[in-house]
Amino acid sequence: MVFLIIMDNIMYNIFAFFGLILLLTFINVSQAESGIPVQKNQDNPIYRFNVKTIDGKEVSLSDFKGKVLLIVNVASKCGFTPQYKGLESLYKKYKNKGFEILGFPCNQFGHQEPGTNTEIKNFCSTKYDVTFPLFDKIDVNGDSASPLYKYLKAAKPGFMNENIKWNFTKFLIDRQGNVISRFASQTTPESIETDIAKLLVDK
Repeated sequence: MVFLIIMDNIMYNIFAFFGLILLLTFINVSQAESGIPVQKNQDNPIYRFNVKTIDGKEVSLSDFKGKVLLIVNVASKCGFTPQYKGLESLYKKYKNKGFEILGFPCNQFGHQEPGTNTEIKNFCSTKYDVTFPLFDKIDVNGDSASPLYKYLKAAKPGFMNENIKWNFTKFLIDRQGNVISRFASQTTPESIETDIAKLLVDK
């Protein structure tokens, strides 16, 4: 008899446990279906990185939390350099809707960004009237790669391997800090406008 009572208690606790799990699952599903947001972790890893602006000021990517980001490795003497014009056009069109472009100069591809930060900044402003944020020149591949780019490449590996293949590779980040897409150098800013606009609508 004692044995049966013990077994009943054990079975009761087991069923109670699984019943609680089912109840919590039902509540979460009901919230999602009814449009009530389910609590998510807001501390996305991308917001933990600090970077330096082209003027040498250290900033946290958490400053851009809640915005759609397009992160691009740029160069001044590349065949894709005219993409600055398309990038600036997108920035002016959507910056007031929560869109930011972060440009990171890099000299690893054909030595096509040999200038100093000051020279790069002057080139971008005078040649293409760039107003979106530019940052300190970095490496994007190899042991000396920026920690941010190591994270981006791991999140969205490219063709064959995760290495950045050339200048003007683009990473699209949603408002929650998730790396959504990676676009090759040949992909023009104009061709990804729809992707950007869609993420801006999702809040």
